[in-house]
Amino acid sequence: MNAESAPLDVSPEVSIVVPVFDEEGAVADLAREIAAAFAGWRCEVIFVDDASRDDTGARLAALGTEIPGLRVLSHGRNAGQSRAIRTGVLAARAPIVVMMDGDGQNDPADAPRLARALTAAPPGLGLIGGERRVRRDSRGKRWASRLANAVRRRLLNDQATDTGCGLKAFRRDAFLALPYFDHLHRYLPALMIREGYQVAFEPVNHRPRESGRSKYTNLGRLGVALFDLAGVIWLNARARNPGGVGEARLPAPPEGA
Repeated sequence: MNAESAPLDVSPEVSIVVPVFDEEGAVADLAREIAAAFAGWRCEVIFVDDASRDDTGARLAALGTEIPGLRVLSHGRNAGQSRAIRTGVLAARAPIVVMMDGDGQNDPADAPRLARALTAAPPGLGLIGGERRVRRDSRGKRWASRLANAVRRRLLNDQATDTGCGLKAFRRDAFLALPYFDHLHRYLPALMIREGYQVAFEPVNHRPRESGRSKYTNLGRLGVALFDLAGVIWLNARARNPGGVGEARLPAPPEGA
């Protein structure tokens, strides 16, 4: 069931990055599911423990001999989901990164499909995002998400109907070219478009949360979202796209020069 672990001198095809915070009840099964989904791939699975207060880190560390491609990174203090994702992407060795939430609601079985589609796509496609067609959340959370997505899509024109879905595949170099800020992960489609990339979306499964609890409330998310949305609108307004970059072919220097 294990994914094939790439030797240190051989780059993996894909890096799976999973940020986690206080998810001791979900991480072991999730790591095993990811390894099973990517069986036969040359990959690495990077969990980033954002200074959990429970046994999340210990439960991941115990899987080291079971999942050879597993890497566990730990923050010294809690820095938030976007920072944990960035930590994982910076450490990733593959050109294609798949990120997913650490609560087990994203279905790892969908992840290889997104990675395969992005690998086969032209380099101008920077991101393929998952779209949860059937949400396994409370009615209040679904309503708040629909409203937020509608407002964001209208103001940013980012083509996304479900930017909150944690399952996304993207090109590592494209992600690292984006301006970093807290809560960046909620605006990846808009920022990819700003940088000149195309984005696409695929329907994915969504599962009910089996353990732990959500780290966000509707009210808390709303205040942060309004502030971040204003910032992304400003970033888009200040963007200037060069329309591609070409390099001139220079004559070779004379022999012996």
